[in-house]
Order: sequence, then C-alpha cells, then structure tokens
Amino acid sequence: MTDLFEKIKNNRGPLGKYSKEAHGYFAFPKLEGELNARMKFRGKEVLQWSLNNYLGLANHPEVRKADAEASAQWGLGYPMGARMMSGNSNLHEQLEAELAAFEQKQDAILLNYGYQGMVSAIDSLVDRNDVIVYDAESHACILDGVRLHQGKRFVYQHNNMESLASMLDKATRIVEKTNGGILVITEGVFGMSGNQGKLKEIVDLKSKYQFRLFVDDAHGFGTMGATGIGTGEAQGCQAGIDVYFGTFAKAMGSVGGFIAADEQVIDYLRYNMRSQIFAKSMPMPLVVGNLKRLELLRSKPELREKLWTIAHAIQKGFKDNGFNIGTTNTQVTPVILNGDIPEATNLIIDLRENYNLFCSIVVYPVVPKGIIMLRIIPTAVHSMDDVNYTIDTFKAIKVKLEKGEYKSEQIAAVSR
Repeated sequence: MTDLFEKIKNNRGPLGKYSKEAHGYFAFPKLEGELNARMKFRGKEVLQWSLNNYLGLANHPEVRKADAEASAQWGLGYPMGARMMSGNSNLHEQLEAELAAFEQKQDAILLNYGYQGMVSAIDSLVDRNDVIVYDAESHACILDGVRLHQGKRFVYQHNNMESLASMLDKATRIVEKTNGGILVITEGVFGMSGNQGKLKEIVDLKSKYQFRLFVDDAHGFGTMGATGIGTGEAQGCQAGIDVYFGTFAKAMGSVGGFIAADEQVIDYLRYNMRSQIFAKSMPMPLVVGNLKRLELLRSKPELREKLWTIAHAIQKGFKDNGFNIGTTNTQVTPVILNGDIPEATNLIIDLRENYNLFCSIVVYPVVPKGIIMLRIIPTAVHSMDDVNYTIDTFKAIKVKLEKGEYKSEQIAAVSR
C-alpha cells in the first residue's frame, strides 16, 4: 500500500514537477495595476499580451461605475442561497432574457463559473444510454464533463469531418440499441490554436445523422460575427447550434457564463444542473455589471472593430516576417517556435526583463516536445505602436533563438 501523500510527493505531474523553478514567474505571475495594455510585473511596466479582455470592457469607465454602484447598493452577499431556493431576482432573470435574445435562442441560464457550468451541463444533458462525440482539442472543461458520462464516448480528430462522420456512424449503431441520443461537442474558437470549429459543416451533417450540437464559444462570444453573437453568426449557422455556451470571463471581462438554447432545454437544466442547484447564486453586483457589459457589447461595435484592427495588424506583421502562427483564423494568435523547455524559459526572461514585453508561454505537455508557443491575445485596448514594437521585439528574439543564445541544460532560475 502507498501513502496517498507520498504518491503526490513523488509524482508532481507534468507541469507541477517544475513548480519550484516556475512559481511566481513562468507560472502564477502577478500582473498588477489598472487592466490595460501596459501593466506592472515585478515592479516594472510591461506591455502585456496575456489578458482575454478582448473588448476592453473589464476596465471600461461605464462598467467600473456600474460595478461600484451595484456593490454599494447590494453588497457582495445578496442574494443569499442557490437560485432554486432563495437566490433568484428580477435582475438575474433580466440578464438571462437579454442573453437569450442576443444569441437568438428562446431562453438562457446563468452560470456562476463557465468551467463548472460546462462540466455540469454535459453531465445533465446525457445519461448512460446516450453517446457523446467530441473534438480532440476540446477545452479541459469539456473533457472533464465527458469524463463524468457513464455511457459511450468517442473523440474525433480535430476539425476533421471524415473522422466525425466515422464516429457518428459508431454512435448511431449504439443508440439504435440503447434508444439513446447523440450529443456532439466542439468549440466555436479553439483558445490555443485560434482556429474556428467547423460549425457549419457539423450542422450540415444533421441531414445525414441525428444528433444535437453543443458549442463552447468562450472565445467567440462578443468577438465573432457581424454583431458579436459568436462563431455561429460568423459562419451563418447560429440556428443549427442546439446548446450555446458563452463565458463572461473574456469579451465581457467579468466572472460567470451562460447557456442559451430552446426553452425546454433551459428549463430542464434549471432543475437538473447540479452545479447551479447546489451553489450560491451569482452575486448581484456581478449580475448588474454583466448587464452593463452586455449593453456595451451590443451598442459599441467600434470596440469589436478595434479588436480586429489590432488582431489583423499583428497577425500580418508576424506572417510578413516569417513567423509561424499556425492555423488561426480568429483573434487568438499563437506564435510557434522551435525549442525545448529550458530555451523557452530563457527566452521569456529576455522578453520580460530586457524588452518589457509580457506574453504567455506554452510548452510540453500542452504542445508537442520541441515546440515553444508564445500566445498573443490582441484586444481593443492595444495600439498600433504596441503592434509595431512587438513585431520588432519578436524579430530580435527569433534571431537569438536561432543562434542558440537561449540554449541551456536546465530551466533558468529567477530571483524571487
């Protein structure tokens, strides 16, 4: 028999094994100051490209005013209890109604947190007779929801419609025996690669297969489509999405999320979704603040236009200078370089300490060995000067990387 804590001590996990060297710098860094393109890191101003504050709403003056006034009026405790028991209010229901109308769905349900909401929604929608078919590059919240499923589940190759069709064939044979249903799950915008899920092609498969489509559009809500409805609007297939998930943590710059769908589906989730039935209601200041954010998202298209001006400019700059930004066709911008983990740490230290540029770093096991991904998140609060400086900086660090200047046998040590 093994002591549980001894096992943890001896196996820290693929990322946790670097925790001593990484904590506070490469992992769990602290960006401080006003939420903006320029913030403080370890007491020094840096140009940051790491916050999913796509439209700049997190710190918008009207939002700050609404947040402050709601906090003063209601406090952070109201309403007390879960929505089902004692935590409901007219404003909660108003936010749900406005989200449903915006997403062109019959109804919506608020979620305290997006991650736990996705997990719990998947768990609620299927039983052991049903089959889940999901994209191989799905977010961790989808994977965790799928793990709770007690029936069959199949994964299809990322955005590969032939693979999806093959899995749907298998799923169909099973549900014909179990009298169950099929739930297909994908993302609108894949947050690591930046490419869109092939929602239109998936919806078109409904002419051949019987299934329902659940789309996690965390990065697409508020950013994609002519009016910001999301990736379904961008691809002209919003009506074909049966269950739509959006988060407040990105384009809205807040906390929480929602699911929009037909009235009967939302009513079912209200009475069966364990993460909401057994959790405290969203605090009133967040509800009021999210109403203001949604209002601005709808009424200020110039914020979305600015986001895309910056996104297109920085992506063009990278491509024109020979950088590999993968398959992105959204605002999410990965810059893919060749190198190992020690090289990546030296590169990041150089970026942050000598160029005052802060972006997120992604290494194995999130990406394959030998790959360094620098993840750039353009927003409406960035400027063209920020874009130009970043391109020049990346050109300089690429030369150093190719010359082997970041080579090292071990992860770089950073003074605390």
